[in-house]
Amino acid sequence: MNVPCVRVSTDEGEATRRALADRDLVDQSYEITVHEGTLYIPVTDASAVEDEYEVVSFDVESRETQTMPADILGFEPTYERLGDVVILDEDDAERASRIADAIAESDLRAETVVNRASKVKGALRVRDWDILVDDTDEELSADDQRSSAPSTETVHREYGCEFLLDIAEVYFSPRLATERHRVVQQVTEGERVFDMFAGVGPFVIPMAKRGAEVVGCDLNAAAVEYLRENARRNGVEERVTARQGDVRDVADDYEGWANRIVMNLPHSADDFLDTAVRLAGEECVLHYYDIQHEDDPFGPGIEAIREAAEPQYDVRVDTERVVRSYAPHEYNVCVDVTLTAR
Repeated sequence: MNVPCVRVSTDEGEATRRALADRDLVDQSYEITVHEGTLYIPVTDASAVEDEYEVVSFDVESRETQTMPADILGFEPTYERLGDVVILDEDDAERASRIADAIAESDLRAETVVNRASKVKGALRVRDWDILVDDTDEELSADDQRSSAPSTETVHREYGCEFLLDIAEVYFSPRLATERHRVVQQVTEGERVFDMFAGVGPFVIPMAKRGAEVVGCDLNAAAVEYLRENARRNGVEERVTARQGDVRDVADDYEGWANRIVMNLPHSADDFLDTAVRLAGEECVLHYYDIQHEDDPFGPGIEAIREAAEPQYDVRVDTERVVRSYAPHEYNVCVDVTLTAR
């Protein structure tokens, strides 16, 4: 049957399949097919495939239905995938264990299954996790196990970039991939970008791939080490500077430098607006993330930006965007503004 497929060389086939699978775009109802040295990967939604991939119509065979966790459980569980790690958010430990066992028995690709054991906490924005399934070390000797990577470490692929990270050491949300891509697409070659709360680099790395010079700062030393590694993995280390520390101190070295600033710390970004103004050049685009009540999701953030930037800068609001629902009657939002020096 002719279905939409990503056409790719066999040398790049596995990396492409994993990248598509991480975005749940691989159509499991059809076989991946090799024809005349080229791999054809069936996809569920051709319009969602990144422009870097070639999508064609190709005749592939139907495949036997995979066994999924819902087939074993009798209900559809809720989970999130981050590379080879599957993340649950279950309050009932027994239910979490049942779901984890079903995931392990199913055909879903997963080496580790974890359940959230705490909310994001502390200045480093990390969580506690209960590890329910760990297949990463099952064939290793005792000596090798002691030196192996932690089971909470994984590689996440997003819009052509890959990010090594450990969910026990750093904060990362795959749910924000579409929002990150929206911002990244605005970046042009030669820009100077400062990410004030960079984490492992989900804004920094793709912006550098578009030709920007990017400084990423984070208080979390582990996140900064992963940021440096991810810059190397993605071939942009020459355009990325990773700085560890409080951005209010790091900003001393970059006053008036930035053409674009990312402030993705929605619970307390307003505390750092004075620092953002210090970083801003003559004209600077600011991506400000906030969490506010549905009655006025954008007003408080815009008011805080104006209070910090005026009269030194004119403030033009470019975009008001609801990123996602955060809690009952609360939204995670982004305000894009342009600061122009008077």
